Amino acid sequence: MRRMHALRVSRIVFAVEIAVVVVLAALTAHLFFGSYAMQEGSMEPAIQTGDRYLVNRAAYALTGVHRGDLIAYKSKDEADSTIHVKRVIGLPGETVQIKNGLILIDGKTYMEDRELPAITNGGAVEQQPLTIGDDEYFVLGDNRNNSEDSRFADVGNIMRANIIGKAWYLSSPRSRSGFLK
Repeated sequence: MRRMHALRVSRIVFAVEIAVVVVLAALTAHLFFGSYAMQEGSMEPAIQTGDRYLVNRAAYALTGVHRGDLIAYKSKDEADSTIHVKRVIGLPGETVQIKNGLILIDGKTYMEDRELPAITNGGAVEQQPLTIGDDEYFVLGDNRNNSEDSRFADVGNIMRANIIGKAWYLSSPRSRSGFLK
């Protein structure tokens, strides 16, 4: 009889432990990760229109934003504003210019570690270098000639407060799923 009671108690304890783990996992996923659908072609071919990607919302809680990171950000301070993804090119305090299709950071040519199309329109930073303010980032889409990004006044630099997190994993379609670079 005691043995049956002990077995019943251990099963209840086990079920409670499983329930706690499931709840903690769901809470962690909700607080730290988000899944979004790409709504534009500015990051092709890495992320195509309609693709789903995961964002690590906690990525920048302890570390800073780095050049080359794919950031997800809100276009405005409003909670329901559109989420965009772009690649960080310029960091706070740097000067950025685009001349003859080349990106210049503090007057030096920035060489990217991926094959991207040459820039045909340097936008506002083609004629005049831009110094990035504190807590601001200069971003470009990988689809350089079909991207509304920091080159243009209607987007401008991205404020740190508007960055949601780091886009890190392409989850759909499954045929192309994997870590984003």
